[in-house]
Amino acid sequence: MRRRLINSTLAVVLVVIAVFGVSLVIVETRTIQAGAQESVVSEAVRLVGIVESRLGSGEKITPEILSEQITAKRYAEIRVPGKAAPIEIGRRPSGDVIESEVKGDRGESVMVQESRSTVSAEIGRTLLVILAVALLAIIAAVILAVRQARRLTAPLTDLAETAERLGSGDPRPRHRRYGVQELDRVADVLDASAERIARMLTAERRLAADASHQLRTPLTALSMRLEEITVTDDPDTVKEEATIALAQVERLTDVVQRLLTNSRDPRTGSAVAFDLDEVVKQQVEEWRPAYRSAGRAIVRSGKKGLRAVGTPGAVAQVLATLIENSLMHGAGTVALRTRVTGNQAVVEVTDAGPGVPPDLGSRVFERTVSGRNSTGLGLAVARDLAEADGGRLELLQQHPPVFALFLAREAESVEE
Repeated sequence: MRRRLINSTLAVVLVVIAVFGVSLVIVETRTIQAGAQESVVSEAVRLVGIVESRLGSGEKITPEILSEQITAKRYAEIRVPGKAAPIEIGRRPSGDVIESEVKGDRGESVMVQESRSTVSAEIGRTLLVILAVALLAIIAAVILAVRQARRLTAPLTDLAETAERLGSGDPRPRHRRYGVQELDRVADVLDASAERIARMLTAERRLAADASHQLRTPLTALSMRLEEITVTDDPDTVKEEATIALAQVERLTDVVQRLLTNSRDPRTGSAVAFDLDEVVKQQVEEWRPAYRSAGRAIVRSGKKGLRAVGTPGAVAQVLATLIENSLMHGAGTVALRTRVTGNQAVVEVTDAGPGVPPDLGSRVFERTVSGRNSTGLGLAVARDLAEADGGRLELLQQHPPVFALFLAREAESVEE
């Protein structure tokens, strides 16, 4: 690339020098030749005038007097009426000459000659000057071509390295610009691509972490249901456990779909109107065996008959996260209470445990933030699931802990 730029620049410069140089040589050669001819003619006219003036005044005409009136290296021959021998000034040149002969009014004549080699020498000096200028122009062109080639190839090499870094899995944008509009445009595109790739990788890693965390407990519960089926012979029990297991599978499918949607575009929702009481009841029944095993209780209270807008599976997963946190980190009875505030339905989850540490109150929903040596993903993912359908998850009270899930109410329910 660099060699091509240098060669192309030099080719253009050489063509320009050749065209203008040849034209300049032709013009200068003709100018010098015409100037020399005009000078010889002018000198012959001047000598005729001097000779005629001296003849008119009766003064002598001698070579010594006229030699001061002629340019050195030129030869003059003067013929005067009444004198058999001509008067010669200077040395007659040999070879090709430039000549001019002028006659005066009194019969005198003057012939001036100059060797053409003198003109050729002048033309040669002019050619040397032109060649020197052309050589300087070529040297300057080489220097400029090398600098320009470096200026263009260095950014291209840098952009190639950036593209290679992107291909090798390093999506950090470099934010380098080079002062060349086209190259800066390529750099903008590469930086934008790097940012998109970084967002995609972050979303994929986040999806993997979220899915791993959110599916762990439901899969464990589903596994327990299936174990119950394998150890019982009661058809009614098998049917009941299988029905519950199928419902859990549907919720898991819904949650996975919600996580995938959030990872691609958090603004895309799949909210529908649903029976909030049914979701709360299902969660209480599903978690009651685990609480009973831990010697604790889970209860529900509050306003009945609420219909909210959201994704049922995602709402169930948010409540499951809060109930699981209360089971793992809380104490005493866990209470789920439904109420209405304005045009929103609210589900509060509280227990009698120590609650959220004071230093974590404002950061409890941040990823990797945990006060109990857990992953710190549960509440962050629950908040994302809630916000995906226009709801929100908040910590209303730190001790005892009160978490509240706010959901939009169905329009008809609000009017009632």
